[in-house]
Amino acid sequence: MKELLEQIAKSLVSNPDDVNVTEIEDDNSLILELRVAEEDMGKVIGKQGRIAKAIRVVMKAAAIKENKRVVVEII
Repeated sequence: MKELLEQIAKSLVSNPDDVNVTEIEDDNSLILELRVAEEDMGKVIGKQGRIAKAIRVVMKAAAIKENKRVVVEII
């Protein structure tokens, strides 16, 4: 899951080396914290949050296969 989010984020930003994903796992849920460079924040969030929403949808679809609940936080 972490690798998938990193790959998606790195393909969107100008500074792929600054992409960092932290994984926090509970019993049945997974929290992924995505950190990008300040100037790339708009590219990851998108207009009216559309790209961020699309990233969350893709991650939730991938989590369903593993019977987990995933939360993506963009920091």
